Amino acid sequence: MTYPIVIFWSDEDQAFIADTPDLRYCSAHGETPEEALREARVAQALWLEVACDDGRPLPEPRFRRGSPRRPPARAAT
Repeated sequence: MTYPIVIFWSDEDQAFIADTPDLRYCSAHGETPEEALREARVAQALWLEVACDDGRPLPEPRFRRGSPRRPPARAAT
């Protein structure tokens, strides 16, 4: 599975942040967007490895390149 990575500048951290929205707490940073992306790919691989080792199901990617970000559907009450 491919999980999208969102890269943005953080004034607070004075670094580029690379976040994987589909993998909770999976993010990285770097001095350049390219460095942040490289570090995020490492973080993703480790996140997925730990999830597999722990027997946790891997989440389905919710965000796709070119698609608007939509919140998950809610059950009717």
